[in-house]
Amino acid sequence: MLGRKSLAAAALAAGMALAAVSPALAGTRDGNFMVRVQGTVIDPDASAKVYAGNNRLEGTNADVSTEVVPTMTLTYFFNKNLAVELLCCAAKLEAKGKGTIDKVDLGDFWIFPPALTLQYHFDNFHGFKPYVGAGIQYIHFFKEGRGGIGRIRLDDAVGFTLQAGVDIELGDGWYLNADVKKTWIDTDASWKGTDITAKVDVDPWIYSVGIGYRFNLEDIFGHRYVEHAALK
Repeated sequence: MLGRKSLAAAALAAGMALAAVSPALAGTRDGNFMVRVQGTVIDPDASAKVYAGNNRLEGTNADVSTEVVPTMTLTYFFNKNLAVELLCCAAKLEAKGKGTIDKVDLGDFWIFPPALTLQYHFDNFHGFKPYVGAGIQYIHFFKEGRGGIGRIRLDDAVGFTLQAGVDIELGDGWYLNADVKKTWIDTDASWKGTDITAKVDVDPWIYSVGIGYRFNLEDIFGHRYVEHAALK
C-alpha cells in the first residue's frame, strides 16, 4: 500500500501544481474545464474461479488488496449540466488466495485504470453541485510479479462504470470534491510455467476526495496567443 508520507507528498505536489497554474487562469464557478487532484481508495470487490487445466478447483477463491493512491480528473463541460470526465492514476495491487488456497501469495501487479464517464450535473443548489455519471473503465495490467505459484499474467480489460459525486464551491473557481465510482470488470489470469488459470471479477469501488479548479479553456489559448503576438 502506498505509504501516508508518499500519498501526502503526491497530494502536496499536485496542489502546488494547481496553485502555480491558477494565477494565469481566471477561475470561475461556471468555467468549461475543471482539474481535480484527489486522494483515492481503490477497493476491489474481487472474486475468482481457479482452474488446473480444464478442471475447476472447487473451494478456491482470490482477493485483491485495497490501496490508497493520488489521482487526477479532467472534466470538460459542454454546458452547465452535461460534462465528460477522465480519471487517471496508477496503483500497485496484490492478489491473495482464499478458501482452500487461503493466504497463498498469487502475485502483485500494477494497474493503469483510466475511466471515462458522461456526467449530468445538477445546477440548482447554488454552491452545492451534485452529479451522476456512467461510462467505461479500461484497466491495463503491467509489471506483474512472482507469487507462490509463479509469475502472474493478467489480460487487459474493459468494464462498465457508474458514478456519483458532489462539488462544493469555495469561490474563485475552487471546489471541494467527493466522488464514488463502481466498476464491473473481469479479467483472465494465468501463472507462467503452470497450467493454473483463473477468471477474476475485479469489480472495484473507487472512493475519492480532493480539490478542483474550474476555468475556461479559452483563457489558456488566449494567454498563449498574447504571448506569441508580443514576441513578434
